[in-house]
Amino acid sequence: MTSPQPTAMTFIDLPSFGGPEALVPATGPVPHPGAGEVLVRVAAAGVNRPDVLQRRGGYNPPPGASPVLGLEIAGEVVAFDEGGTEWKPGDLVCALVAGGGYAEYCVAPAPQCLPVPIGLIEAAALPETYFTVWTNVFERGGL
Repeated sequence: MTSPQPTAMTFIDLPSFGGPEALVPATGPVPHPGAGEVLVRVAAAGVNRPDVLQRRGGYNPPPGASPVLGLEIAGEVVAFDEGGTEWKPGDLVCALVAGGGYAEYCVAPAPQCLPVPIGLIEAAALPETYFTVWTNVFERGGL
């Protein structure tokens, strides 16, 4: 990792399934990026259908994913693993993550980060749509 980061952060916890009122602030450790990952200081998190389904108990996160909700984020890269990445501290990114976005800090796979083309708030809603369209149009559709 690069410069020292805080060891604790605020995140949104889900102690029981339910509506938006089930989400409560909590404190926990700042995650550490692994090989090929970056640590992002989250400025905004998107809210999409899988987030709502997970909050209601109808969508399980993938094995090994953060138990914290949040699949889309935008913010500033603050650290990275020594394994190397094209991103550096200070870069503004938005990213599709397997979880952990409803927090002050979130780990994101470097290849799933995109440069912020618009404001940080708007960019938090971009990754899920972008990666879905890219997969369907270019990878599956072959265009």
